[in-house]
Amino acid sequence: MAINIDEFNEGVFQEILAEADADGDFIEDVFFDTFCEYLTDAGELQTADRAFYLGRPGTGIRVDGYGGDPLDSLGTLSLIIADFNQSHEVGRLTGTEMNTIFKRLFKFLKKSLDPNWRNALEETSFAFGLADLISQRWKTVNRIRLILISNRELSERVDGREADEFEGRAVTYSVWDIKRLYRFATVGHGKEDIEIDLKKDFNTALPILPAHLSAEEYESYLVVVPGGILASIYDRWGARLLEQNVRVFLQARGNVNKGIRNTLQNEPEMFFAYNNGITATAQSVVAEGKNDQLMLTGLRNFQIVNGGQTTASIHVAFRNKVDLSKVFVQMKLSIVAPERAEEVVPKISEYANSQNRVNAADFFANHPFHIRMEDFSRRIYAPSPDGTFRQTKWFYERARGQYNDARSLLTPAERRKFDLENPRKQLVSKTDLAKFLTVWEPRPDRVSLGAQKNFAYFARAIGDAWQKREKDFNEIFFKDAIAKAIIFKRTEKIVSDQPWYEGGYRANIVAYAISKIAHDVIKMEKSVDFSRIWEQQLISQEMEKALVEVSKIVHDILIEPPMGIRNVTEWAKKQACWERVKNVDVEWPSGFLEELIGKDDVASRKRDGRKDQKILNGIEAQTAVVKGGNEFWRSVASWGEEYGFLTEKEIGVLKIAGSIPSKIPTENQALVCIDIFERLRKEGFNEAMPS
Repeated sequence: MAINIDEFNEGVFQEILAEADADGDFIEDVFFDTFCEYLTDAGELQTADRAFYLGRPGTGIRVDGYGGDPLDSLGTLSLIIADFNQSHEVGRLTGTEMNTIFKRLFKFLKKSLDPNWRNALEETSFAFGLADLISQRWKTVNRIRLILISNRELSERVDGREADEFEGRAVTYSVWDIKRLYRFATVGHGKEDIEIDLKKDFNTALPILPAHLSAEEYESYLVVVPGGILASIYDRWGARLLEQNVRVFLQARGNVNKGIRNTLQNEPEMFFAYNNGITATAQSVVAEGKNDQLMLTGLRNFQIVNGGQTTASIHVAFRNKVDLSKVFVQMKLSIVAPERAEEVVPKISEYANSQNRVNAADFFANHPFHIRMEDFSRRIYAPSPDGTFRQTKWFYERARGQYNDARSLLTPAERRKFDLENPRKQLVSKTDLAKFLTVWEPRPDRVSLGAQKNFAYFARAIGDAWQKREKDFNEIFFKDAIAKAIIFKRTEKIVSDQPWYEGGYRANIVAYAISKIAHDVIKMEKSVDFSRIWEQQLISQEMEKALVEVSKIVHDILIEPPMGIRNVTEWAKKQACWERVKNVDVEWPSGFLEELIGKDDVASRKRDGRKDQKILNGIEAQTAVVKGGNEFWRSVASWGEEYGFLTEKEIGVLKIAGSIPSKIPTENQALVCIDIFERLRKEGFNEAMPS
């Protein structure tokens, strides 16, 4: 049964309190991170950086964060202000209160452009860094977005207030209250509804050609979209139109495609001929007949699953006042019901062609890597750190909300048992795992880009590595990953406890401190003993000493950026910052150096892990093949032979599987059967394997 808004609010509130208590963080910092994580998932922001400033009483100035450098967002400056209600009950946010809060944020924006006010701030403070960034980027800023996040409920369902203007730049207001968050996270299954009314909002209707038979359940259409209309739609809804994994993909690839840009500028009339167009989905469409022609007038939950770079490039041209009157884009539109979205959308994205193909396997929550990590986390018990018989698990959340969903289905007694076995402090999300592992690459500059952008790089790397040798992702890999999580979480606490730490930039300090250890240990041709950390579920006192020392060193480098850069958060995102940290000499404690292990020990553990995973893969494959049954494998063999996709050896193996239960394939034969099935599925075999 779905939870209501009160239960959702209580869950979010308790989650914030528990995380703040476990990590020693300020509650409002955790509130900001929690809410903004939803906003980045929704496509409202690419990233959200904490930058808290509260003016003296009576000044009416406040800011809590920003959406990254405007240069990375096509000139859009996003500023965030937080309203945290310290009650577990849903409070009410009136329109008057909303306007007062926005005025505080707007006043910070105006003051940032005042050099006297700006230069009076402490140079290492969040406020100075953000104000300086605003002043430096002001000439490139063409749009301002003021965002209010609140765990209260706005008294009326409005999305902020009417847009206005400041120094020739459009200013829009957006409110993410607890009700909007609830709708996004639960009712909308992680996607806030997007309703596009082409007639009302864009004064147009588009000819649409059905590409399905009326008797079929599946609906698909072909549409030719004028470039100006596509750009206007994107200008209004932004990255929320891009299916999340495509959005992540685009973040990883960077700049606008030069070929698309040149065509838009120099040969706009040839754009339709040169460009592959876009592939999109919608939950439903509104169409009407006109002069024997079907016209598209509306779309519900429109998502671009391929061709995101085409869309973004056209939008850049639109913003730069390029004439798009001769630009037309072909669109393949599929209607996908919500209950089938997770199954169908990844396949559409994987199989469609575009200028930069999205490999769906790299990103989706049902990629085998995430499924395997989830499986390990559900069955592997961590050793008890206190010598008792109580063992716990590290719960890996491959899809948002799995942890809370698992708890919600239990009785109170079962829930208490679940909480003891799966403590919240041992919950690891996909973006958490990306952060814990990337610092050991070591790439703290990427981690500093924010959860979504770092995950983009991580996903691509894991996808490539999985293709090359999936057996590397075994139980030892999982245990080492948890050891890295233990190090990361402990380093957060260490930094917070230091006398020199005055609040701020902790995430950057932690990432750089661990990465500096990783870098220097690699230079020594050694390794941290992750197996020991896994067994003890904590780091040694000697490693703590090393982290105390290096965290102070990286802190001092971070807060003193070079000339021309005065925002510490943005400095931490640059590879030049990492180069400076890499080159500093650290005199590591002798006890810590003695704990390091050699390359041979690491190589031996990896070999053992691959060997164990090969055995495990064989057992799992054998189980799956037997469950599939003889009739299924006979149909696989028949289809493969009919279309000439099988070798004689493969036909022989499938005959054994087709003789179940009188004959049972060996583990190796079962692996061959699974490989054949996956290959034929990509060639068009559409029968699902029984489970």
